[in-house]
Formats: sequence, structure tokens, C-alpha cells
Amino acid sequence: MFEKTGIPSKEMIMEKFPPIERINEGPVAVVECYQKIPCNPCQTACKFNAIIVGEDINNIPEFYPNKCTGCALCLSKCPGLSIIVVDGSKSKDRVEVRLPYEFLPLPEEGQIVKGLDREGEYITDVKVIKVLNPKSFDRTPIITIEVDRRFLYTIRNISVEA
Repeated sequence: MFEKTGIPSKEMIMEKFPPIERINEGPVAVVECYQKIPCNPCQTACKFNAIIVGEDINNIPEFYPNKCTGCALCLSKCPGLSIIVVDGSKSKDRVEVRLPYEFLPLPEEGQIVKGLDREGEYITDVKVIKVLNPKSFDRTPIITIEVDRRFLYTIRNISVEA
């Protein structure tokens, strides 16, 4: 199915997520790279060797969650928008998710927006916690949202109504 739609199965998604124990310790990346393509900005951006592509830039990145600090430098550098950062350490009921967002208008901190799944379907309202958009992110703002923990594995984007 992935080959036809580009939407990963639940099993594919779960293989990419760090263990829940690591998520609950603090921010950690989720590298949802599923196909061999010539790319390695995530490895270059990661100063902690948590993402390794290797000498062949066509390799699927290997991710080491215990080396990841959750700094999100890889997130803004990924041209495929394949990386998010999740943090389950702040609440038993909610998680924070940092995601790349390349649409206008940008949301505002405190705004309630629509949370979307990987198919672009609405799943729940989410609160925007932070909006980062420095020039160093090369026109890929990072949006931090707070979402009910039950949507940890399904939330992947947002929709902002103008």
C-alpha cells in the first residue's frame, strides 16, 4: 500500500518510533524515512551521532534514540519533512510534538489548530505551544503543539485556518 499512496502502515510507523520509555524521558526525534533516496542532511545536522546514513547517501538513516537530545536541528534540515520530535515527559495525558510546517499562514502561540494525520485527515484540535522560524531553518518553521497522548502515533501535521 505504501508504494501506491506514500502513506506508511501502522506497523511501519511503530518501527520508526523510539520506545515509549525513551519518549517519556524527554524530547527525541522520530525519523520517518522509509525509502532509499540520495539524502543525508539529517546526519550532517546531528552533532550527537544519533542519525547515521553512512557513506552511501542512498541508505535509510539508522537512528539511535539514546544518543538523541531532541534538539531538533535535524528536523529543520530534512528536505522530505520526515522528522518530528516528540516529548512525553511533561504530562501523563499530553505530549508535545515539534513538526516542520511550510505553509502560510503560520499559527500563533496559544492558537488552537486542527491536528491532522498522515493522510491529511482531521483527528483532533491541538494547541500551538511555540513557533520557531529563524533564517537558519531555511524557510522551514518548527511548530510545537500539545496533543492528547492517545494521538502520539497518529498526529503528523496541522491545518491553520486564516
